[in-house]
Amino acid sequence: MKYSQLLHHRDALIRQARLANVAFAHHRLGEFAARIARARLHGAVTLHGGDATGDQPWPRLVADEGSQAVLEEYFLDEDVIELADILAFLHDTSRLTELTLRLEEIGSRYLPRLRQELEQADIAPGQETPRIEDSNRGAG
Repeated sequence: MKYSQLLHHRDALIRQARLANVAFAHHRLGEFAARIARARLHGAVTLHGGDATGDQPWPRLVADEGSQAVLEEYFLDEDVIELADILAFLHDTSRLTELTLRLEEIGSRYLPRLRQELEQADIAPGQETPRIEDSNRGAG
């Protein structure tokens, strides 16, 4: 692609990138919501953003209600990092500092808005059910 073509298509490419991120957020939050429902997790949690210069360089998910150990069985560090990135995108910020929410409301809080944005762009979110994550979390 030529430089001038790239500049000419810039707005469309930015729109496509946003829609790709919305689709990814919709998909992954659907998987997180399904995992939460399967595990019957509920209650308030606080997502603390990481601070590269502080004692906690990566995001962490803290159970405000319920068991922290149970929460950690279902959300590995990688999951928390991905969740923090998705929620930062949805809250139009580069990095979340702190967000408190109820686990059981993650799907109902974010998925309808994401679905609406995709449908307005004539993109039909996948009707397939989120894959069941075959892990040993919670087994034992």
